[in-house]
Amino acid sequence: MNITFSLEEINEVAQKILEQNPNKVMLFHGEMGVGKTTLIKALAKQLGITETTSSPTFSLVNEYQTTDNQPVYHFDFYRLNKEMEAMDMGADEYLFSGNWCFIEWADKIPNLIPDLHSVISLELLADGKRSLSLS
Repeated sequence: MNITFSLEEINEVAQKILEQNPNKVMLFHGEMGVGKTTLIKALAKQLGITETTSSPTFSLVNEYQTTDNQPVYHFDFYRLNKEMEAMDMGADEYLFSGNWCFIEWADKIPNLIPDLHSVISLELLADGKRSLSLS
């Protein structure tokens, strides 16, 4: 799936992503400020999360519950220095739990990523819109 969108359309884009039946472990690639966290917030909303969501930059992982009590995990590994730090926090247990796992800066933990995963790549365009590809 490839799509170009404005931030005003992000909820519709999140719905379209979920309609593609992606793998539950989703890697988000893109430069800082491109909108990875904003898109994850929209995906969380589409999955039925009603609580406020935020970037787990300092905690590394935030856990949310959908309205039917299913956990959703949001990771931000930007601050990691070594992959072992993710192992120490039990990231592998989250990633192989069968629950939704949205991962920013997954390149910091290449050996922990399950084989079955989806990748969302975001790019900021000159006109302020975003280009998204899902694979």
